[in-house]
Amino acid sequence: MIVTRRLKLVPATVELLRAEIGDHVEFARLLSASIPDNWPPESTLDALPVFLECVAAAPNEIGWFGWYALTITTEPIESGGLTNQTQAVEPATLIGGGGFMGPPRDGTVQIGYSVIDQYQRKGYATEMVHALINWARSKSGGLRVIAETEWSNPASARVLTKTGFVSVGPASTAGGMRFELGSRK
Repeated sequence: MIVTRRLKLVPATVELLRAEIGDHVEFARLLSASIPDNWPPESTLDALPVFLECVAAAPNEIGWFGWYALTITTEPIESGGLTNQTQAVEPATLIGGGGFMGPPRDGTVQIGYSVIDQYQRKGYATEMVHALINWARSKSGGLRVIAETEWSNPASARVLTKTGFVSVGPASTAGGMRFELGSRK
């Protein structure tokens, strides 16, 4: 699990993916989160069985595939005048997902992400991408991180630019562009 200021990222497992595909009540229970009616994003619906297959085939590679992004709203807990801990004040809500197209190959990973409509333009995708890159680099330093987006999705290009990616040319499929993370921190 990865926790950021506003998100909790939970790695996809076989159990979670099976529930996501077939039983949203169980999926919500496993995530301890509410699941919006417009989940999953249309862009990932067809990919779910493929991700399930990938995760099932590589159980030791959890984290190198999908992650679920849950909102967390916390407030400080005061204890003896100290406020170094927080507690959740609202139930978590599934708002998006992201991850990689598998473990690094030749020192390179490809990242992807999606946030459902009602949570877009609030910085969640940027926060998620930062967190996923930091996680990946903590597991495998010196990674080359790439991403691809369609020309028809300028918001995705803005997320990539804000997180340090630079455009490096056309995507592997027509109608898009490829980005690479600018610096190997």
